[in-house]
Parts: sequence; C-alpha cells; structure tokens
Amino acid sequence: MRTLILYPETLPNLPVLGFSNCNGKRKVQYESSEPADFKVDEDGMVYAVRSFPLSSEHAKFLIYAQDKETQEKWQVAVKLSLKPTLTEDSVKEPPEVEEIVFPRQFSKHSGHLQRQKRDWVIPPINLPENSRGPFPQELVRIRSDRDKNLSLRYSVTGPGADQPPTGIFIINPISGQLSVTKPLDREQIARFHLRAHAVDINGNQVENPIDIVINVIDMNDNRPEFLHQVWNGTVPEGSKPGTYVMTVTAIDADDPNALNGMLRYRILSQAPSTPSPNMFTINNETGDIITVAAGLDREKVQQYTLIIQATDMEGNPTYGLSNTATAIITVTDVNDNPPEFTAMTFYGEVPENRVDVIVANLTVTDKDQPHTPAWNAVYRISGGDPTGRFAIQTDPNSNDGLVTVVKPIDFETNRMFVLTVAAENQVPLAKGIQHPPQSTATVSVTVIDVNENPYFAPNPKIIRQEEGLHAGTMLTTFTAQDPDRYMQQNIRYTKLSDPANWLKIDPVNGQITTIAVLDRESPNVKNNIYNATFLASDNGIPPMSGTGTLQIYLLDINDNAPQVLPQEAETCETPDPNSINITALDYDIDPNAGPFAFDLPLSPVTIKRNWTITRLNGDFAQLNLKIKFLEAGIYEVPIIITDSGNPPKSNISILRVKVCQCDSNGDCTDVDRIVGAGLGTGAIIAILLCIIILLILVLMFVVWMKRRDKERQAKQLLIDPEDDVRDNILKYDEEGGGEEDQDYDLSQLQQPDTVEPDAIKPVGIRRMDERPIHAEPQYPVRSAAPHPGDIGDFINEGLKAADNDPTAPPYDSLLVFDYEGSGSTAGSLSSLNSSSSGGEQDYDYLNDWGPRFKKLADMYGGGDD
Repeated sequence: MRTLILYPETLPNLPVLGFSNCNGKRKVQYESSEPADFKVDEDGMVYAVRSFPLSSEHAKFLIYAQDKETQEKWQVAVKLSLKPTLTEDSVKEPPEVEEIVFPRQFSKHSGHLQRQKRDWVIPPINLPENSRGPFPQELVRIRSDRDKNLSLRYSVTGPGADQPPTGIFIINPISGQLSVTKPLDREQIARFHLRAHAVDINGNQVENPIDIVINVIDMNDNRPEFLHQVWNGTVPEGSKPGTYVMTVTAIDADDPNALNGMLRYRILSQAPSTPSPNMFTINNETGDIITVAAGLDREKVQQYTLIIQATDMEGNPTYGLSNTATAIITVTDVNDNPPEFTAMTFYGEVPENRVDVIVANLTVTDKDQPHTPAWNAVYRISGGDPTGRFAIQTDPNSNDGLVTVVKPIDFETNRMFVLTVAAENQVPLAKGIQHPPQSTATVSVTVIDVNENPYFAPNPKIIRQEEGLHAGTMLTTFTAQDPDRYMQQNIRYTKLSDPANWLKIDPVNGQITTIAVLDRESPNVKNNIYNATFLASDNGIPPMSGTGTLQIYLLDINDNAPQVLPQEAETCETPDPNSINITALDYDIDPNAGPFAFDLPLSPVTIKRNWTITRLNGDFAQLNLKIKFLEAGIYEVPIIITDSGNPPKSNISILRVKVCQCDSNGDCTDVDRIVGAGLGTGAIIAILLCIIILLILVLMFVVWMKRRDKERQAKQLLIDPEDDVRDNILKYDEEGGGEEDQDYDLSQLQQPDTVEPDAIKPVGIRRMDERPIHAEPQYPVRSAAPHPGDIGDFINEGLKAADNDPTAPPYDSLLVFDYEGSGSTAGSLSSLNSSSSGGEQDYDYLNDWGPRFKKLADMYGGGDD
C-alpha cells in the first residue's frame, strides 16, 4: 500500500502519484478503481480528475496494471490523507527527504574480488513544472556509506547544474542535499540528466558517479492555439451530407501524450442558421469539417461563418483550456439554374444587303454566379435560318445575345425571318436539372427594302468585231437591270471609260455605236481586246448606279505594211568577210504577217548593181555587196517587203548601210566611225546644251572673281583713331622687312596733304592708354602744305617734341598720323633712336601699368640692361 498526502491547494489534473514499469520493454495498461475521481495515464501517472473534499478519514482506491502481452495482472492500494496543518513545532522539524546512497563497489577479500550487490537502478525524480516554492526546494539527499570514515564532498554536473542553463539545481557539498532553485518549464526542458559525484577532501573520487534523471511533470499551463485565426473553405452548393469541406488545426504546447495536450474540437455557432442551424459538423479529434444536412443553395446563402473551439484535457469544459477560431465556408456555384429569356418573342429589322448589323438584343436571366461558366450564356439558332444568314454573339458584360446579320439579305427574295433561338450555359446543367420552356424564344426579323444598284448582265460583255469599222457603226446593246422589282424606276446610261474615244452609248436604250475607226494596233488594245466601261443610274431615292464593262475582241485585217528591221547596219567595203541579216516588222498578226518576201527595186539601177538580197526563211533575209569593192560611206538601200495577207501588202523600207574599212575580223576600223554612223538629232542637241551650260558657268565665275577684286581695292583703309581704343595698327599689303630691308626709296614717302591740327581736336577725346592725371601736351602746329623734303625730317620733328614732353608716354605710338598713304615702300623705323637717352627721367611707374607694359618697363626702367 502506498500513502498519498494531498495538499489543500492541490488543483485538478495535477499529477499526484506515479507508477513505473521496471522492464521498459513491457507494455502495461493501467486502470483506476475510481475513474470518476482519478485517472491513470499510459505512463503510470495518476491524476485527480476533479476537485472533491476529503474528510479526516482516510480514503482508499485501487490501481490495476495488466501486461498486454502476457495478460499478467497486478494491483496496488493507494491511501489518501490530508496533509496536517503546520504548527510552529512542525515547522522546526525538517520534512523527511528521500535518500539516495551510492551503490557498493567490488571489494577484495582473501585475495579475490568479491562482487557485492548489483548496482542500483535509481528511479527518475518527477518534479511538477511551475511550482510555487519556496525555493530552493529540496529534492533528494545523496550519500555515500563511506562518509562514516572519510570526510566527503558531493557535487552534481550536467545541464541545469554546471552547464547551461546553470544554477537550476544545486547540491550541499557537505550533506549532499540536492535542491531546485526556481520553477521549471516543461515546454522549455522536459527532462534533466545529472550526474552525482563523491570525492574526498583531496579531490580523489571515492565513488563512481551515479545518474539522476529529473522529469518535469507537465501542467496544463498552455491554451490551444490555432494555426490560423481565420480558415477559409469551399463547398459546392447542393452537396450531399457527409461532404468534406475543410480541416482546422490547433496545437498545444503542453505534453501531447497527456491530457493537457489532448485537444477536442467543436462548433460553437453557425451564421446564418438557414436552412438549418446545424449544416456542418466537425470531427472532435481531427478537426475535419463536413456537411451534415442538405439544402446548400448559393443563390440563398453564399457564405457560412463558423466559430470553432479547441479545448485541451480531451475537451473537458471544466478543467480544459480553450481557444477559438473562425471558419468561413463559401458555397461555390454549380450550374443548377438554366438561363431564361425575359420574353418569348423578340423583334428586329434590317435593311437589305447589309451585313454586320445587330438586328435584335436578346436578354436572359440566370441566378447562378455572374461571369462564371455556369452563368455565361451561349445562344444557338435552332430553326428559321437554313442559309445561315444570322449569327448570335454573347455580350460578355450583360450576357445578352446580339443577333447579327452575317450574309446579305435580298428583300425581293425574303421579306421576313422567324428564328427559333435556344439559350444554354458554357457548362452543362447539374445532374437532374432540365431546361425549362423559358430557355427558348422566337426572333422575328423584318427586312427593309432599299434602293439597290442596277447591274449589267453579263458583266463583262464580250463581242467580236473586225478592226477598221467606220464611225457610226452600231456594235451592240448593253443594258442593265434594276433589282428593285417593287419600285418603278428608270435607268439612264453614260460612258464612264473609253480610252481611245471610239464609242458612244444611247442614254435610254443602251445602244453602243462607233464614233471613230477601230484599230487593233492601237496602244489602248491589250491582247486584241479593247475595254470600255459604262454607267447605269436609276432615279431612285437616293439614286444608285452600277458599272458594266464591254470587251471588244478586235479581229485583225491586213492594214499594216511590213518594215525592214533593223533600219541601220554596217558592212565592209568588200563582200567578204561579212554580210547584213535583216528581217521584217509587221504590226498585223498571222495570217496577215509573215512569211515575207524580200526584193530590191529596179530603180535606181545602182541598187541592184551594187547589192544583192537573199531570202533565208519566211522571216529573214541577207543583204550582200554584189560588186567587189564599194567606197566607204553611208548608203540608203530601199528594200521591198511583202507580207502574206489576202490581199498581200507591200512596202519599200529604207535600210541605212554604213560601208567602212574592216579588219580581218570584219570590224570597222574607220576613225570617223561614230560620225559616219551619224548621231541622232536629240544626241547632238544634248551635247550642245551641255557645252553652253559649261561656258555660262565659267563666265559667271570670272565675273564673280573680278567683282571680288574691285571690292577689295575699294575697301576703306583709313581708320579713325577715335574709333579705336588701342594702337592704330594698319595692315598693309606690303611692308618693310625690318632693319635688314633698307633698299626702299624713302623719298616716296610724302607728308600727308592735310593734317588736323591739335587745336581742333575735340575736347575730352583721348586715347584710352594715356595717363589721365597729366595735362595734354602742346605740340607744334604741323603745316598743312605738302612737304617736298624727306619724311625723316617730319618724323624727327615730332620725335623731338615727344622727347621734350615729360608727360608723354615713352612709346612712339602716341603720335597718330592721319594718313600714311597706300603701297608705301618705307623701311623699318626700328633703327631710329631718341636724341635723349632718357637717363634723367624716371620710368618706374611703367611697372604699375600691368603686364602689357612689362617689356617697355624692362627697356626704360631696367638700368643698363
């Protein structure tokens, strides 16, 4: 008998006792004598099923165990008692703790090893998770029987002790008391495997380590969790009971092999509750949802919403933890509603001879889901259209049927059509559903008469006539017919196309008469056929017209004489080594053409004396020199050619023959061969035009060059110094060559005719490079009269004036000459030196004038250098 002490705060489903199978290979089934109060799990753990009070008297129940293979049975009595109330004295007394003793080792006795008791199999320690303490909580005491003679130290190793997570289990090294320091969580670690060690004070092992297994007993501390909060499923409408819909799944972090992790499902609610509040059921263990009632109709209820609950503890509503999820079941459409016409008869009208015209719009209703194969309508003409003049297309948006004319309709043949139309869906109807009468309708189509085009028959019309008919000859009558038999209309005729202008047509009766001679050889005749087009118009509203083609096959007559071909040839001065092959060209056709007869005329007599002609066959002949030598030149040889017509027609054609000197190969070697052969008038005119155009271009180029030279000579060379803010540099066509070029006659430089005195210089006008802080210097007035002397005296005079003026900048360009003449042969002025060395003047201020005056500053302010 085992005694079980229950704490007053013990909760239901808390494991209170455990049984273990000594042989792990045997399958043992447990059973409680009080299943309403206590339940034994497969692992031998005893649970309290419910909360119930215990009287002070002891309660007992039995646990049965049976081997499933050998059917061997055991039983044990379990005695329950309340834990006595703790007093101060009882608190002082430590509770009894299970003691684990190290197993005895092999000992040596009388020189032999003597085996003691077999090693102990230490059962695992079961420790509930989420314990409230107090901590540290004592579990077991580890002791060695050698502690009586030795001072031992105890320790534990493994995950939870000295390995992560460290510090969960501790041991008193002196007493060997093993304790847990904090609550455990089975969902994190379900089992701890520790090893206990015993060593002396020197660290020497005195006992073999023993294994301690601590099982964390699961508590129902986790609610079931659905994998999805919202589940979506579908079921076809009209499904039979038992049809699978979907599966919902929830998981529980608690032990799945214990009641804490055993889930059960149930449906809490269904919305809407029509046609039955219990349209679906759920397998409480697997979560499969199936239908249990008939009557699913998408047209009435398109979607159901179920609230699914998952509860652990095998669905115990009192002790189990629960959670909910939503299952949305969509009722899918099946083709259980055929399309129905909104009317039994539809009406439409169409003008005759019109195609691709919508005649009528057929409307249907279908209760199935729109824009699905079960809703999309397909229309079929089942009667009233044997020739296939109508077709019905479906509007994809409205599902209407569009009756369309695909072949022209003649009002004179059919004035009305009565069509029988059936409407179906793209997919067949569900089993057991039939098409009602409303799926068939009648379409009445009225044909409207319109004014149609007159037409010629036959078209084209072919007639055969000999060419050469005189004007005014009546050829044929070409009339058109009016298809509008029910309209009184008149037709008038006009000529639309007559390339050679040979014909005319009577506007009333359509008689065609010639107004010119018909010629088969005309370029407007192709393959002996002449085409003319005529127009027939009625007087309807609106007036209509039609065209017809008259083809005249022209029969040939012998009205064209043959001509020689080619018309030009060349031959040598002697009969050998070549001759001239000729043929005839006749615009007539057989039998009015070849074979041809070739002959030479009797006059002039030189023709037959100099030439001879030989017929090769019906189309070719050969012309040869009859005499041994004929002087080079161009000769016109007349040839009589006669065709085979009846009567035959003859013609004298001129053959231009060039007689020339030839080499051994029979080729002309004359220098004037091209001239002798003669150029055509057009070629000569083209050559002359090219020569004239070339001469005109050359003349225009010469005139342009002369005009350009005049403009260059007339260019103004005098530049007003007031218009230039820098040195007045005049570019001449020819200048002196510097100091090395002193061969010029300086006497050619004359003083300017007129010089503008400084006195009349406008006030305020000065060069931009003059220093503004000094007054303008006063120079001697220059004489306006021509100076007969050397220009050098004139320059020296100005140079002296500049040297005596301390305010003048030290460069000669200050003196601006009004006119220096053109084409000057003056030499270089670089050899002229100032009469004053300038040593008494200070030119250091030139360094402040910028980089332009750096060279000048170096020359005047640089000392001796």
